[in-house]
Amino acid sequence: MDTGSSSTADHLRAALDGPWGDVREEARKQLAGDEFAGDPHLDYKAARARVLEQMRTISTMGIAERGFRRENGGTGEPGAAVTGLEMLAYADLSLWVKSGVQWGLFGGAVENLGTERHREYIERLISLDLLGCFAMTESGHGSDVANIETTATYDPATEQFVIHSPTPSARKDYIGGAAEHARMAAVFAQLVTDGENRGVHCLLVPIRDEQGADLPGVTTYDDGLKGGLPGVDNGRIVFDQVRVPRENLLNRYADVAPDGSYTSDIENPSRRFFTTLGTLVRGRVSVGGAAAAGARVALSIAVRYALERRQFSDPDTGEETLLMDYRSHQRRLFPLIARSFALAFAQNDLVRRMHLVQTGQNLDPEAQRSLEKRAAGLKVAQTRHATRAIQECREACGGAGYLTENRLVTLKADTDVFTTFEGDNVVLTQLVAKELLTSYADEVRDLDALGWVRFAATMAGDVVRKRSGVRQMIQTMRDRNDESVDEGDLSRRSVQLQLFADREDYLVRTAAHRLRARAKETGPFEAFNNAQDHILAAGAAHIDRLVLEAFIDGLADIEDDEARHLAEAVCDLFVYSLVEENSAWFIMHRFMSVERAKAVRRGVNELVDRLRPDALTLVEAMGVPEPMLRAAMLDDASVYDRR
Repeated sequence: MDTGSSSTADHLRAALDGPWGDVREEARKQLAGDEFAGDPHLDYKAARARVLEQMRTISTMGIAERGFRRENGGTGEPGAAVTGLEMLAYADLSLWVKSGVQWGLFGGAVENLGTERHREYIERLISLDLLGCFAMTESGHGSDVANIETTATYDPATEQFVIHSPTPSARKDYIGGAAEHARMAAVFAQLVTDGENRGVHCLLVPIRDEQGADLPGVTTYDDGLKGGLPGVDNGRIVFDQVRVPRENLLNRYADVAPDGSYTSDIENPSRRFFTTLGTLVRGRVSVGGAAAAGARVALSIAVRYALERRQFSDPDTGEETLLMDYRSHQRRLFPLIARSFALAFAQNDLVRRMHLVQTGQNLDPEAQRSLEKRAAGLKVAQTRHATRAIQECREACGGAGYLTENRLVTLKADTDVFTTFEGDNVVLTQLVAKELLTSYADEVRDLDALGWVRFAATMAGDVVRKRSGVRQMIQTMRDRNDESVDEGDLSRRSVQLQLFADREDYLVRTAAHRLRARAKETGPFEAFNNAQDHILAAGAAHIDRLVLEAFIDGLADIEDDEARHLAEAVCDLFVYSLVEENSAWFIMHRFMSVERAKAVRRGVNELVDRLRPDALTLVEAMGVPEPMLRAAMLDDASVYDRR
């Protein structure tokens, strides 16, 4: 069996751990005990109680404080906070979600949308003296936050807001903490004052007394059994004319005076709405990171199993063959490992950008908007990867993979919802593409129809690359010449990056052209709907290019030659396998010949063969400690020992 190269794995792990590697190392030690593991035998009531007790232990470790500013009792380290909480995903995703709701969503809303008058709540929620929930989503409106129906109507006679659910579909739904533990909710509602709707704002609304009973006017329900995450008490909340003090409005971006007059430093309602939501970007960053962590756990289990499990005899030797020695098995798992590496580097870069923005070290107004787009795109990539990778790992472990004691089915169930919470993946991909199209339109809006046709027919525009900086990256790698991608050496980083950028460029350009052409004949919605498949493809291509850039940047930080050489091969596999998956598109759009596509397929085979001896090193590099895997089959002699 493989023994792995601990020194090479250590160097790779240090690179994958990123800027807050010390936080990850500390968490590996802190969270290794059985007290933080999930227990699949518990019913959901017991599972919820267990997770709450685990959180009380976590609250003494200094992890939560990192996410809050010093003046609020924290240490002002948002990057360290996201990284530390992500490590909880290795232990139990219910624990991660519950902690994320308390300190990330609820706590983040109070700190980022509130002001000094709300400071007392932050100190209490850090210590778990105050348990809260984040009441944004409604039964009728999930991703469409701007059109939620809950109202917060100001009554100047009493200087109170009246929180109300005017319709059945205004019920707050799927809210973590709402079913049982939360005592207060950060409620997003349409703020009405002086008879005018001012748009969505957030208010703090007590929902239970200290004994856990609903407060007057508040009715909570239990969402009941879910597909996974049994330790999270998701629930529903209905408000019937519930009154809260005027001061409970989180008033960082808008306020209501005692007489009911409304003021905001941001005059444009749409901009005010997106500014409010933009401050909560940390949740989206965290969801993607936790999903990718779940995939790393699954791959660590499946690869270790494949390095021990034998099946079917070799006709030449008569010995049974290790699963990992089959080409089909290598092709199942190694490309997913490569994507996990790529996404780890991309997540590290994203968290670093978030940290710079949220600590005020990057004050560029474009930085926040860029961060939101990047966070949306990577959340899509990471959650889709988790769904795919965990399923493949389950199948790769056969019947053993289907046993709860081997954890893969639990990981699958717990990460399933990640593709839709903190933003549905399809909606988020559209958001990414819309940002690209907006930038694109700024460049070419003055062209006439003939100009658009010419622009769409040539690759000379390079709009995406001029805006993103990817062109500069290509030029630093090589001098640009007339060599096409199809003629170039796909093992060269510059050619790989050029291929990904050209695909993105082409899709964005032609999507814009398609929208414009259709808009002349019909309304904006029909034009958009007609091009939706094209728009989503453009968004996905942009995400792929960002991830490749992050991988290439990450390679440069690996100082050890052997480790970097191995990571280079993993990066090649990431590129080749992604090109292979999209080979039909590349061939149809004449980016690649059929013969070149066949060469890519052969390249994948060569790369998985090259990486086979380093399988254990690669999973050790992903940084999930063996004690945290908790898959019984890895220690079950009856699964392996035939003698």
